[in-house]
Amino acid sequence: MSYRTVSSLRPVTLDDVRGAQKMLSGVARVTAMEGSRHLSRLIGAPVHLKCENLQRTGSFKLRGAYVRIAGLLPEERAAGVVAASAGNHAQGVALASTLLGVRSTVFMPKGAPLPKISATREYGAEVRLHGQVVDETLAAAQEYAAGTGAVFIHPFDHPDVIAGQGTVGLEILEQCPEVRTIVVGIGGGGLAAGIAVAVKEIRPDVRIVGVQAEGAAAYPPSLAAGRPVSLRNPATMADGIKVGRPGDVPFGIVGDLVDEVRTVTEDELSAALLLCLERAKLVVEPAGASPVAALLSESDAFEGPVVAVLSGGNVDPVLMQRVLRHGMAAQGRYLAVRLRLTDRPGALATLLGVLSAVDANVLDVSHVRTDPRLGLTEAEVELHLETKGPVHCAEVGRALRDAGYTVMA
Repeated sequence: MSYRTVSSLRPVTLDDVRGAQKMLSGVARVTAMEGSRHLSRLIGAPVHLKCENLQRTGSFKLRGAYVRIAGLLPEERAAGVVAASAGNHAQGVALASTLLGVRSTVFMPKGAPLPKISATREYGAEVRLHGQVVDETLAAAQEYAAGTGAVFIHPFDHPDVIAGQGTVGLEILEQCPEVRTIVVGIGGGGLAAGIAVAVKEIRPDVRIVGVQAEGAAAYPPSLAAGRPVSLRNPATMADGIKVGRPGDVPFGIVGDLVDEVRTVTEDELSAALLLCLERAKLVVEPAGASPVAALLSESDAFEGPVVAVLSGGNVDPVLMQRVLRHGMAAQGRYLAVRLRLTDRPGALATLLGVLSAVDANVLDVSHVRTDPRLGLTEAEVELHLETKGPVHCAEVGRALRDAGYTVMA
């Protein structure tokens, strides 16, 4: 039966989302909607960014966690709650529990970024590090729940959580009533499902596009199979949408109400994160930048006005540095070259002079003289350069060849 037409079978309704919105009043921020002139020019229509990266705890997850915990019975609250997460859900559960006076325990992988561990503790949760991957952490949290009676708070597979996330959709319609397309990242599916429930009931003409990382795209094969399908080894830098299996509850909603699920590459995610930082002055994690990545990947596929949901901004500084470099490399703004030159005084200075003449900024130089593959009078140099884009990269290559250097692969 269709989710659209049989309201008695709906696991989440528009009334549920509206009730969640009232519950979250004074708790979750009504996050900003920022216009993007750069993306608007690219798309050829207005593009707005829904800034859930500026939400309390740095992501939309507080919304669903609070609604779920607030709905517990008194005896359930007394037993406490437990969650498993590598970051955003952990912080959402921790703050929601503290606000509601409920004891919380959060299991996190041993390799979780230190800033996320610290933030979760500061929001009031007891943090336990267990396992190397989230699946192991999840199993430990569920075992803890079974042994202690604590209520397990799932990050996306529960109607209350989906209703809470759906409040983002209500805010979009209030802030941008003329919206034609909403683009949102999908991991387990809670946010996309919630937005779809809220928006499609009020504005069935609005197109909703979900976005997954290419290496962790469980929804396309699941939708094709008509049931949730597990990925064996999901892999992506976007840990916020790195989910190996769609949730049972959101899967049916996404299948019926989300118009399309697209995938983006790691290069596109990197470029999107860099664009958000440089052009919008917004710190966004890779998962949060996935809607922007979709806009960049096929700019003529979206009818405007478009709202792209920036779902979170909790990015580890170390990962941020790596991703920014990756994004700049994808845009042709980094160039690595390796070449051989005669090992004599001044040879390296001459090479650097050639690069200076074409305005290439040298970031790093590796100068090798002792490799057995080199001739007696040869040295090998590897340089990492900051450039101004693909055209400038080609100009640098021509300048080196014109100066007599052979650039090696």
